[in-house]
Amino acid sequence: MKSTGVVRKIDELGRFVLPIELRKNLGINNRDAVEIFVEDDKIILKKYEPSCIFCGNADNVESLNGKLICKDCIQRIKDRYRDYILGGNKKCAFQNETHIFYFYCFATVSFIIRDMLSG
Repeated sequence: MKSTGVVRKIDELGRFVLPIELRKNLGINNRDAVEIFVEDDKIILKKYEPSCIFCGNADNVESLNGKLICKDCIQRIKDRYRDYILGGNKKCAFQNETHIFYFYCFATVSFIIRDMLSG
């Protein structure tokens, strides 16, 4: 980690000012969101860039029910679970009963998310 030689005091409300030189170098503008990380005894600030909840990619993300998912992960989900998404799973005996089918789809999406997060 590189020292900048800058020391700032924290005010009564827990705030401090990032020097303009640092903000310019890091591309942080007024009203930009900043992400806060903690590593051991260090606080790390990073300009916030929305990214995919599955892979962390910040390119080509779309919002789905308030969660960001990149187009690559959307395609992986479609490819991996095409039969479930299209209703082609022959094991589902309740496809013609709407409310049960929606519950089945919800359960399937839960498994998709679990599988994607685990690997």
